[in-house]
Amino acid sequence: MKGKAEPATRIVLDACVLYPTVMREILLGAAAQGHFRPLWSARILEEWARAAQKIGPEGTAQARAEIALLRAVWPDAELPPAPGIEARLWLPDAADRHVLAVAVAGSADAIMTLNARDFPRALLAEEGLSRLDPDTVMRDLWQRDPDGIAEVAHKVLAEANRLSGDIWQMRPLLKKARLPRLAKALSS
Repeated sequence: MKGKAEPATRIVLDACVLYPTVMREILLGAAAQGHFRPLWSARILEEWARAAQKIGPEGTAQARAEIALLRAVWPDAELPPAPGIEARLWLPDAADRHVLAVAVAGSADAIMTLNARDFPRALLAEEGLSRLDPDTVMRDLWQRDPDGIAEVAHKVLAEANRLSGDIWQMRPLLKKARLPRLAKALSS
């Protein structure tokens, strides 16, 4: 389909873009359309499950169920840990080195994260990686494939409305999910 990135574009998704749900569903919807290949590690998925504890025990159970589904749908996305590579790397927050190590070991092209401070572009460039912001990526994908990305967004909106019992509008839902540029693009 016109406007899609090469299927070989490999992007490690940091835990902060896998949780919250709306952002994850938008990103994985774009990946399912062939815009990029998502990658993660068991540790990244575990960080997501721990973050879900904030909403209580049901949050953890829900996250574990969603992670099991994610693994079933994307069986080749999970990469093994890379402790040998991790030991030689440096990032401002040592707790994030495992993300960089997985990206290096998996020959990724980029890391998608909201955590810009702890993933400096210059350090990533030394490893041949880029740092991507999910909102910028999604807006850029929308510019290349407006119909495909709109389809993904409308599916996510319908599911959010079904699950919440509320009536969400596209722009507020995406803004809440930290995707304001995509929200603006879809409502223009």
